[in-house]
Amino acid sequence: MAAAEAAKTTVEQFTTASNVAFKDGVEKTLAALNEMNAHSKQNLEAVVASVTAATKGAEALGAQAMAFSKSAFDTQVNAARSLAGAKSVQEVMELQTAFAKTALETYMAEMGKMTETVSASMKESMKPLNERMTAAVEKLQAVR
Repeated sequence: MAAAEAAKTTVEQFTTASNVAFKDGVEKTLAALNEMNAHSKQNLEAVVASVTAATKGAEALGAQAMAFSKSAFDTQVNAARSLAGAKSVQEVMELQTAFAKTALETYMAEMGKMTETVSASMKESMKPLNERMTAAVEKLQAVR
């Protein structure tokens, strides 16, 4: 009879320990799933922020390109009028040379501005993604 009681006690202890271990495992799994869900939500928010920043950069670049195109067109029309009013071949050459020099300088300056716009846009659009990557690396390092 004592052996039966000992077996019964052992089974009860084993069952209790198994239940506690199972409950702990489920709680840890749920906590991990909640944490993963929060991390995924933050990643999605970072992607949305990145796309928003990239869109703003593209809009700024498009507006800048349109303004430059309009300005360049107006300059070309004025240059054509000046060329049409030239009184000699020498004057045509001087006007054309001055226009070409000015147009090239203006173009190079505008390309510099556009490069800055693209660079700033890339930095802004990558910032939220870099922050999430940093958070993921820190999380992995904390686990080790």
